[in-house]
Amino acid sequence: MSGRPTRTRFAILALLFVSVVINYLDRANLSVAAPLLGKQLGIDPVRMGLVFSAFGWSYVFCQIPGGWLVDRWHPRELYAALIALWSVATALLGFSTGLVMLFALRLAIGVMEAPSYPMNNRVVTTWFPENERATAIGFYTSGQFVGLAFLTPVLMYLQIHFGWRSIFVSVGLAGIVWAAVWYILYRGPLSYPGANAEEIELIRRGGGLVDLSDRNMAAEKQAFQFRDLGRVLASSKLWGIYVGQYALNSTLWFFLTWFPSYLVEYRGIAFQQAGWLASLPFLGAFCGILCSGVFSDFLVRRGFSLSVARKTPIITGLLLSTSIVGANYARTPHWIIAFMGLAFFGNGLASITWSLISTVAPRRLIGLTGGVFNFIGNLSSISVPVIIGALVRGGDFSLALTYISGLALVGALAYILVVGKIERLPDTQGAAARSL
Repeated sequence: MSGRPTRTRFAILALLFVSVVINYLDRANLSVAAPLLGKQLGIDPVRMGLVFSAFGWSYVFCQIPGGWLVDRWHPRELYAALIALWSVATALLGFSTGLVMLFALRLAIGVMEAPSYPMNNRVVTTWFPENERATAIGFYTSGQFVGLAFLTPVLMYLQIHFGWRSIFVSVGLAGIVWAAVWYILYRGPLSYPGANAEEIELIRRGGGLVDLSDRNMAAEKQAFQFRDLGRVLASSKLWGIYVGQYALNSTLWFFLTWFPSYLVEYRGIAFQQAGWLASLPFLGAFCGILCSGVFSDFLVRRGFSLSVARKTPIITGLLLSTSIVGANYARTPHWIIAFMGLAFFGNGLASITWSLISTVAPRRLIGLTGGVFNFIGNLSSISVPVIIGALVRGGDFSLALTYISGLALVGALAYILVVGKIERLPDTQGAAARSL
């Protein structure tokens, strides 16, 4: 090999980025519509909390089977099918007539989106060497923030001029188109015509698992076994990461569900003003995660251990997220948004946690480990909307923000005290099976 490596992996990264933007618009569009939707359909805060949590119920409990699917189906076909299906369900939300239909469709969206982040992690583990992986994960994960930052005002505009139903129909149609684009463009490294041998060798030499998408992996793929699940539940290292992810996602799910309602209903900010104010913390999170991935990979290239390079931004970000409690003492919209922005910047800074799954999970069980990780982390998508809905029944949001702040502190302590050294866990069962 004498040529220069191609850079096809960055085109794949762009595909992941857009997929995440659409993914999170489908998760968060209900929060934008909620103030007007709730009034029109007669849904009070407690029941709205239940509607917010519906996505989480199905999303969480489909994580482990979703991770199992990711280990066994090619990302090209599986991801395209999932994007199309959850986008149809999103569009149908625009025709909702009451609580039951809203709840059922949000459940359906959660089922279809469940494999998405294990899928993203598999694609990055396939396409990127270790010293670029945190940057790659940071970039595609930033799609969840930048999409909401720039598109929340657009969704507000659609709602003001065309009604809340237009939000769901528009986002759903965009997702259906994107499903076709993904299917047409995505391939694994060994079958992608634009990736030369030098790029494939660069990825492989750097720790990328370029053959994960190749059909020759079929010999290693076995039926689901509970001992594999036990393997990824028995590690204290992984449990530290799981608890940290629950804490990290708790802040995220506050912003994806109650944040617009908090500004409009509990802090008295005008609906039109809330649109652009609500976008600012998402921009902060976007900046945080871009800084996180670039800084973490910089430390790897400078010779720092993976433990230092990966855990430093995560712990720092979780500690910064505790600042959300400061909004309880703010009296003006600008100070409220300043505390929210700092907390969400910290959330973004800590959001390269998927890079740990790429590095720590047993090679054969990357999808399953990612499913368990996302299952436990996204239990917050069930608990946070419901608990906040209960805590604010009296019209006071201060206990809810204190609760979110405390969880962020618990997450930081999990990484400091429990996770330990970042290194791949051995797959003794898989090794034994291959030796037979």
